Amino acid sequence: MKISSLFLALGVAASFGVLSLAAEAAPKVKLQVIYEDLKVERPISVVVAPDGSGRQFLVEQTGRIKIMPADGKGGEAGLLLDLSDRKMAEKDFEEGLLGLAFHPKFKENGRFYVSYSQQGPKRTRISEFTAVDGKKADAKSERILMEIQQPEWNHNSGNLLFGPKDGLLYICVGDGGFKNGIFMLPQKLTRWNGKVLRIDVDGKSPGREYGIPNDNPFVDVPNACPEIYAFGFRNPWGSWIDPVTGIFWLADVGEALWEEIDWVERGGNHGWEYMEGTHELTFRRELMALLGKKPNPPRGTQFVEPVFEYSHAEGLSITGGFVYRGKKMPELQGYYIYGDWKYGTVWGLKLDEKTKKVIENVVLFKPENNAEEKYNWTAFCEDKDGEVLLLNWDGRIFRMAGE
Repeated sequence: MKISSLFLALGVAASFGVLSLAAEAAPKVKLQVIYEDLKVERPISVVVAPDGSGRQFLVEQTGRIKIMPADGKGGEAGLLLDLSDRKMAEKDFEEGLLGLAFHPKFKENGRFYVSYSQQGPKRTRISEFTAVDGKKADAKSERILMEIQQPEWNHNSGNLLFGPKDGLLYICVGDGGFKNGIFMLPQKLTRWNGKVLRIDVDGKSPGREYGIPNDNPFVDVPNACPEIYAFGFRNPWGSWIDPVTGIFWLADVGEALWEEIDWVERGGNHGWEYMEGTHELTFRRELMALLGKKPNPPRGTQFVEPVFEYSHAEGLSITGGFVYRGKKMPELQGYYIYGDWKYGTVWGLKLDEKTKKVIENVVLFKPENNAEEKYNWTAFCEDKDGEVLLLNWDGRIFRMAGE
């Protein structure tokens, strides 16, 4: 695919301008390998159980949810759930076990929720399981809440999280896959793809295994899926709701030129497949002409712009994280920790919450040669103490620490 050299140059200059100005003030951190004796396959998340135990659960894309050893060293891990026999993946790069969220009252009811891929037909399944005494779940305890059709193997997303204030389950769904937004699903309110959904797992609406929150934004819109909370996403990978501010952070993986970070707005249209970051998608007009469709969005459409973006001169696939409020690295207080899967760079982003203006975007870690070092970040997670865990595609787990 050929790209206008002027357009690319402007994008690169803008991206380097933001990063280079702040780089001199970057807090000094180091990455420490932990759980060296623990066998890990394609880790995608670490989730702390909300039961006061401090237990940390490791999600492997291959289908297992492990209970991590408490000492950070042990080679033996407990097992909460094993779905590795479910034949989840045709292409294991983006299919598999993709999300885990514990019920806010997990201590009392033992319930937790997962998203995983299924074949024939391709679909993402959102299910509830129950752990006996909060320790191990029988795969037969599954209660299927919903299944989302997936035209292709990629862009499934699958991030799950409970709202810290409303107690509702948020489900991030990718655009259906392939490339260039060819299926054009994120803008259609009649489909779940390319959306953030919000449901009540403690209720049941007619014909559903879950409840529809009364204040979901499209409940009263004819023909719209009432589960939709926000739309216009490509492939969310790294979603987090700040329990202090209530801000919903979402990293959306880009297509041709831009990676973006969004603050999800209730009922908001976040732009894809018209926009990539703050820019019209490259060659969209030519594609629409080939398909015999109009290139412009409907009259009156308003897009929610991302709060930050970076060009493909800096990275190729964003992985989102969380705002750091731990105690061991005071210099990172209030920074949003995120990185890039392809290039291995890790940044800390600080924004003004009122104006959405960038205060700083600092490089915290950058491999010298990632083709050889292979830092492919799949997640940035809070551990039980609020410190930063970094999960690597090859199975390594790191902890971020101050120098």
